Amino acid sequence: MADSPAILWVKSSYSTDNGGTCVEWAPSNVTATGIVPVRDSKCTDGPTLMVSADAFAGLVSLARSAAL
Repeated sequence: MADSPAILWVKSSYSTDNGGTCVEWAPSNVTATGIVPVRDSKCTDGPTLMVSADAFAGLVSLARSAAL
């Protein structure tokens, strides 16, 4: 899924501007389709992981519970 005007990517609040763990997701796409696109913000033309809203919620929950 290439960067598109229809997709508004939002960087994770856990990502840093200095090249750290940079994950982006597209919340507006969830509202329209129920699918959450997730990508590496350092490689915007790379692959996009497409997961259901429930699966994304599980990933967020897992990340929050992990000792980072």
